[in-house]
Amino acid sequence: LLQMENSSSELVFMLHGLNETKTKRQIFFGLSLLAYIFTIFVNLTLILTILLEKILHEPMFIFLCNLCVNSICGSTSFYPKLLIDLLSDSHVISYTACIIQIFGIYMYLFCEFTNLTVMAYDRYVAICKPLEYHSIMTPRRVGTLLQITWFLTFIETIVGIVLIVRLPLCGSRIDKLYCFDWDVVKLSCIDTTLNNLYAFFILVFHTFQDMLIIISYGLIIRKCVQSQAERNKFMETCLPHLITLGILAISVSFDVVSARFSSDTSLQALRNSLSIMYLIVPPVLNPLIYGLKLKQLRRIVWRRFNSKITALK
Repeated sequence: LLQMENSSSELVFMLHGLNETKTKRQIFFGLSLLAYIFTIFVNLTLILTILLEKILHEPMFIFLCNLCVNSICGSTSFYPKLLIDLLSDSHVISYTACIIQIFGIYMYLFCEFTNLTVMAYDRYVAICKPLEYHSIMTPRRVGTLLQITWFLTFIETIVGIVLIVRLPLCGSRIDKLYCFDWDVVKLSCIDTTLNNLYAFFILVFHTFQDMLIIISYGLIIRKCVQSQAERNKFMETCLPHLITLGILAISVSFDVVSARFSSDTSLQALRNSLSIMYLIVPPVLNPLIYGLKLKQLRRIVWRRFNSKITALK
């Protein structure tokens, strides 16, 4: 293929992930729209509940609120374009739109892992150093951790995007439902060693974050063994966090596995399913897991829901 100009006005990518959905387009559109609406609804419910209830203005709930905001951002980076493609006969995306989508998905992934690391630190201080908790997790400290989460995420994402846009491309075919880093990088006409090195650095960095989470929960579990009250606290506030981390890790692993499948069209449906797990499952399950497990949050949400139902009668 001839080298293509890296211009958003000239270069258009062809998304081939929807080739097998033509006969069931309306069904997939309906399910995707419902999933998107439900994802926004459950996350907004938790965000508004936490913001409106002063009793929930604690570090744990503030970080949970941040997790829900990030889930909405991640879902919005994926669903709108998918819904448009399901109603269209041509599945194309401009270079600029592709880079924007990569930016949004990058931000979602990096922020998710970093925010879960911050939440693990918060739970470690709460359970292992309860008497010092309020002196350590001050409003200023919480604000700083939130700023670091988003600033670090932004820097990681911008560097990745810069490394992508510098590449001249020799192809326009993307065998996926959406644009992502590797799908564009592998179309490059030049050597991508720098991109691969940065991807390796990101992998090591977030593996380090995962290790910090594991160490934190190792210390928490050791502390909880000593007391029934601490065990109850662990089951209520820490178990949802571990489930959330597990869901995200498994979902991302599925996407990595899907990237290893051949481009054989017979495997397209399987590759589609595996590659979108981390964009669909965590954003909708996270608020449900926390909403059901955290008694304080569950009671307030249920009370507000009942009051709305009563007002409509």
